[in-house]
Amino acid sequence: MLQIPRARADHPDEACGVIAGPAGTDRPERFIAMLNAARSPTFYEFDSMEQLRVWRELDDRDEEPVVIYHSHTATEAYPSRTDISLASEPGAHYLLVSTREPEQAEVRSYRIVDGVVTEEDVQVIGPGQEAGPRATAGAAE
Repeated sequence: MLQIPRARADHPDEACGVIAGPAGTDRPERFIAMLNAARSPTFYEFDSMEQLRVWRELDDRDEEPVVIYHSHTATEAYPSRTDISLASEPGAHYLLVSTREPEQAEVRSYRIVDGVVTEEDVQVIGPGQEAGPRATAGAAE
């Protein structure tokens, strides 16, 4: 899982990026690490020019952001109120990696739609493998 080394490398600042996939497939295929313009241990923000470039590239390649990821450096891998209010891709999976423990990483995934957070199971698959149905692990507000 490429997000964990990236999160560790950017620690103590939050790491962020997307995993793109073919439009309409919900299949994450292409990892795109992005700059945390906030350079903060408690907040992430895509650089606006980089985000514009990446989203245009996604359109040109007929892709979409299947996963939007970022790390939490001192708290659990659960969306903060700010994360929830800024979630702007209702079709994306929001993957959070907590690097608060130096020897292990906590990885959790959510759907965030209209302020409602729904946790999902995380499946790690290798190249060429197909993911099975996603089961909902629970919901929280």
